[in-house]
Amino acid sequence: MSRTDVSLRRTPDGRRLEVARTVDAPADTVWEVLIDPSQWSEWGPSVAAVDCAADRIRTGTTGRVRVAGVWIPFEIDRCDDENYRWTWRVATVPATGHRVDPLGEHRCRAVFEVPLLAAGYAVVCERALRRIERLATRRE
Repeated sequence: MSRTDVSLRRTPDGRRLEVARTVDAPADTVWEVLIDPSQWSEWGPSVAAVDCAADRIRTGTTGRVRVAGVWIPFEIDRCDDENYRWTWRVATVPATGHRVDPLGEHRCRAVFEVPLLAAGYAVVCERALRRIERLATRRE
């Protein structure tokens, strides 16, 4: 049975609270779930809807997410397909980073990098990771 781990780590964006879950699926599969905006409302408990023209995010991709009934603009700061990591700004504020760490051919860690000031968001990330795991293992 998978479990979610929470730890304080240094990331390329500074110290963050990492919320991570080991997933029995290839890193590429989990990455595809994370970078497809049409799937965000399926795994993101706080995201009710997404308005984005891209079918895969890249550095510079923009759009809107609906959170608590309000449409909020976003922009992808960095999307690194090679290292499985993307970060974004929501309403111009640096938000949660997203990462996949390969652990072998059919296993990986899905990770959210939460800014320390938003530590309470870790609970939402834990729910999101369980949903990401379900979506990724269904694809296998």
